[in-house]
Amino acid sequence: MAISDSYPTCHEVLVDGQTADTWDDMIRGFEDANIYQTHAYGAVRWGERYLSHLVLSKGGKALAAAQLRIVRAPVLPVGVAYARWGPLCRVRGGEPDPEVLAKMLECMRGEYCGRRGLVLQIIPNAYSASGPGDEFAMALEKTGFREDPSLPRYRTVHVDLTPAVEIMRKRLHQKWRNQLNGAEKNGLEFEVARDTRAYDEFVHLYHGMRDRKGFDSAVDVGEFGRIQETLAECRKMPVFLARKDGHAVGALVCSLMGDTAIYLLGATNDRARELKASYFLHWQAMLWLKSEGARCYDLGGIDPVANPGGHHFKSGFGGNDVTQIAPVSISGGLVGGAVLRGISWLRRKRAGA
Repeated sequence: MAISDSYPTCHEVLVDGQTADTWDDMIRGFEDANIYQTHAYGAVRWGERYLSHLVLSKGGKALAAAQLRIVRAPVLPVGVAYARWGPLCRVRGGEPDPEVLAKMLECMRGEYCGRRGLVLQIIPNAYSASGPGDEFAMALEKTGFREDPSLPRYRTVHVDLTPAVEIMRKRLHQKWRNQLNGAEKNGLEFEVARDTRAYDEFVHLYHGMRDRKGFDSAVDVGEFGRIQETLAECRKMPVFLARKDGHAVGALVCSLMGDTAIYLLGATNDRARELKASYFLHWQAMLWLKSEGARCYDLGGIDPVANPGGHHFKSGFGGNDVTQIAPVSISGGLVGGAVLRGISWLRRKRAGA
């Protein structure tokens, strides 16, 4: 369905009507494409019938796009439209255009708040203290969005993959580099695959690690497995395996879309620590991702308080500690505002439980 009555005629706004293939083919044209905006992630995580898509284009070329989850109350005419790591607005081979972003946000607000009467929540894929991030934040504010404290902010480490390999290695912290030097002497083998067998090897390592360490995790490796099965062959998540004498001792699962690779999942067994397999795996993964055109390696989130060990390990990569700009929301009226306040209250209550 195209809507154009409230928008400049030189642009076209297409709402819904996308198939899994047409959507995922289209988002390949964006540098900020990411797994959370793929049809496979949305369909598996939320259910295909709860997805909505909005595309802003000009002359048949997509300039911005967003996949959203739509949740409605069973009886009341209220609900939420939720975009994770969207909208996509950095077209491959072009310069970021703040005007296009502002127009896209206006269209999203008009469709989901104005026409459908929903609360619109956005977790932007943009980072504080950067030019694009600042422009994104300004566009959100100008369009009427406000910070939503009920949604968490994502903090991570970004490793620049554009320098020469020797420079990347020099940027590693000394102790981290020493561990890598030791790992490289341990006869580890490196493998990259995207098939079911490789993912199953990761799952086997993951369950063994969870049983050994006795931790609870919100990560559902089975769900990511279903996403992997649903993704088109060329977009499947690469699985990086470290082997010793032919047996897997560690595995990483990443996503590579746009110009950024994201570390999603990892697992090791008992032998991995003595072999320093995690250092070997991440380094080899970075080299492979660089060879595939990735410009940045997102280490998948850090929390110095809840996970100081993970924070210490990831700090050794010599990357930049970055935080996404604040999630935002906007309501479609008094009822929508009440819904938004209710969502915020529930999330605060759960966080305090």
